[in-house]
Amino acid sequence: MHRFLLTPRWWGINVFVALAVPFCLFMGSWQLGRFEDRVDSHREATAERPSAEAPAPLDSLLPVDKTTSGRLASTAGEYGDQLLVPERRLDGASGFYVLTLLRTDSGKAVPVVRGWLPGTADAARAPAPPTGRVEVTGALQAAENSGTKGVHAEGGLPAGQLGVIGAASLVNLVPYELYDAWLTVQTPADGMVPVPAQAPVNTGLDLKAFQNLGYTGEWFVFVAFVLFMWFRLYRREVEMIRDAESGLLPADTPASAEPAEATAPRT
Repeated sequence: MHRFLLTPRWWGINVFVALAVPFCLFMGSWQLGRFEDRVDSHREATAERPSAEAPAPLDSLLPVDKTTSGRLASTAGEYGDQLLVPERRLDGASGFYVLTLLRTDSGKAVPVVRGWLPGTADAARAPAPPTGRVEVTGALQAAENSGTKGVHAEGGLPAGQLGVIGAASLVNLVPYELYDAWLTVQTPADGMVPVPAQAPVNTGLDLKAFQNLGYTGEWFVFVAFVLFMWFRLYRREVEMIRDAESGLLPADTPASAEPAEATAPRT
């Protein structure tokens, strides 16, 4: 009855199923692992940090990663150039960041967002930075890029304004070496609103994360489909053989030819 499974055609079908099932299971498990990694990263990035956590020196937290992003960093130096970062939203309102370059004792400068003000970017409304040597503590943030949500990456901004906060966009605006990170002061003065720290990139439960979960389901559906089609072909073959043995099919059908040869007496 089941000798048809050893024919060349069924050898091909069986080999295909034997390779397709583990491959689909592997790909489904891999996509599920990627989704779980993003969930863990999101949980770690959004976890509330201890209120008594002491600030760490800026250099000890670099380069910025998922662990150090949002950590309180401290440094000291003198404020220099001040720029405005327009079209930034906070609590549903449009406004601008007041960003000042802090030339640290190491000789490198770090961008410091001293606060947020509502409305159109206007240098006359931005409070002047403190003079002399200052100590600054702020939440550490990774440099932005053109793909960061909320940035103005089209260019064409007036002089004194910056669309993307990062060393790559500042290198042609200031004459000194830069840290590829920035700080956001959590206790600003002069009536400005503090800019909360943002979660690291690729740690949120966004559309890409749920795409991984959807792909997981698709690969496991493929496994079920392959097994279903194999069983359907198998059952159809068995039924054709039984019909041929019962005389319900012509003797020259492909399904009846093989059983006839299998049961023919040897001479």
